[in-house]
Amino acid sequence: MKAVVLCGGEGTRLRPFTYTQAKHLLPVAGRPVVEHALKAVREAGIRDVAIVVSPSVEAQFRERLGDGSRIGLRVAYAVQPEPKGLAHAVLCAEEFVGDESFLVYLGDNLLQGGVTGVVDLFRSQNPAAVVTLRQVEDPRRFGVAVIENGQLVRLVEKPKDPPSDLAIVGAYAFTPLLFQAAREVKPSFRGELELTDCLQWLVDRGHRVLPYRVEGWWQDVGRPADLLVANRLLLTQIEPRVEGEVDAGSTVEGPVVIERGARVLGSRLIGPVVIGEEAVVERSTVGPNAAIGPRAVVRDAETADSILMDGARVEGLTLQESVIGREAAVRVDPSCAALFLGDHGSATIRSSQHVSS
Repeated sequence: MKAVVLCGGEGTRLRPFTYTQAKHLLPVAGRPVVEHALKAVREAGIRDVAIVVSPSVEAQFRERLGDGSRIGLRVAYAVQPEPKGLAHAVLCAEEFVGDESFLVYLGDNLLQGGVTGVVDLFRSQNPAAVVTLRQVEDPRRFGVAVIENGQLVRLVEKPKDPPSDLAIVGAYAFTPLLFQAAREVKPSFRGELELTDCLQWLVDRGHRVLPYRVEGWWQDVGRPADLLVANRLLLTQIEPRVEGEVDAGSTVEGPVVIERGARVLGSRLIGPVVIGEEAVVERSTVGPNAAIGPRAVVRDAETADSILMDGARVEGLTLQESVIGREAAVRVDPSCAALFLGDHGSATIRSSQHVSS
């Protein structure tokens, strides 16, 4: 069985961060979102993966992931020339899949239990497809599934009057019959080929489509605030590890990861916290729920519930529930701030709370 991980789209809701890097490569809990998805694929026993990307960001993915050997996978790349829908994105990987069954996983979706259950159900029952579902409070924002006698019988995309509270989340398993469905369905009102329409095509022709219900949390990463939610959820799963330097004047409380080359000097870490390679934390309090990226600097500051990306700098302030982009810098006289600051930005916050960037 192979896997197709969908990483297309422009990530417009995550601007300014996606002006300079792909949405799926934004970091949460110390690694890019897509690497968390790929870890789940590997844990499900799949080794051959195609990542479907937009032409504008293909080089970024190749630079970060290479051939996948670093993370225990064999990674290939398929380019989706235009954003014409999820089913169209899957079609772009048809040559890679060949005549094998395959997992489809949205690269910006995170599932607490991973995708092993989806794969196991597919392998044991041999249906045409397995669809991952989760109960939600407001199904009107999602594709919604109707189940009868243990099988999926109807799908409705973002209904005004939902027939159930079961939303379709970001993992599926298919036979190659999915490609025929994707070629035969018509584009939706959005002008896109929808996976929901392909699933309905399978159902209407008598093919078995089985539901797999997710019991744990499910989080997609579509907005800056979603990065922080995903960061908190994933940090609860870290295994403590210290490979960097922690001096005698520092204290470490709770689960903390300190990567190689990082230095913690005269500071307090309150887990869960991740400190990236060659980062510096000096005379500061970091955590809980903070991920400090490689080469980032936190000095004379406090930060919690936040993400600092590669090379970011925070000095002289209290920072909470914030996302600071790559090489961005925030310096302040004593004050408090919450920011979403893009790559290479700079903000100075004065005691009057005036913000300049």
